[in-house]
Amino acid sequence: MNVSEALVRTNAYTLHVESTSAPQFIDITEKVEGVVEESGLRSGIVVVFSKHTTAAIVIQENEPLLLQDMESLLERNSPRNAHYRHNDFDVRTVHMHENECPNGHSHCQHLTLGTSETIPVINGKLALGEFQCLFMVELDHVKALEVAHREVLVQIVGV
Repeated sequence: MNVSEALVRTNAYTLHVESTSAPQFIDITEKVEGVVEESGLRSGIVVVFSKHTTAAIVIQENEPLLLQDMESLLERNSPRNAHYRHNDFDVRTVHMHENECPNGHSHCQHLTLGTSETIPVINGKLALGEFQCLFMVELDHVKALEVAHREVLVQIVGV
């Protein structure tokens, strides 16, 4: 083993993110920056990963009108009220919960966004562009007056 291999470290963190609607773009940039700082790593990469098939991770600009445009795009691409075989609980028999909700649209929207993003860390900071932010995108509907609790894993590898 050479010296550079001995210095490489890996840190993992779990962020808890709450959402109240869908689609909802939740800026998690500051939380991720915080765990990078806490890790003490100066150079490496960060992987931000959603543990959910109906909550995506994306890098995008945090501009309110653009976020509305992206929410509209998701709805047009996979409308909530369209027919999804995943929502046919009389036929579907796998991965069912007692309080299952019809969320085929959420899974289809997730397919177009993705589960993770990888960001370089340079001099202890995320190497994001001027307008880039990290978002967890809630795609599954939340019942009125309820909050969804999501987990986002942050894995940091570097020196």
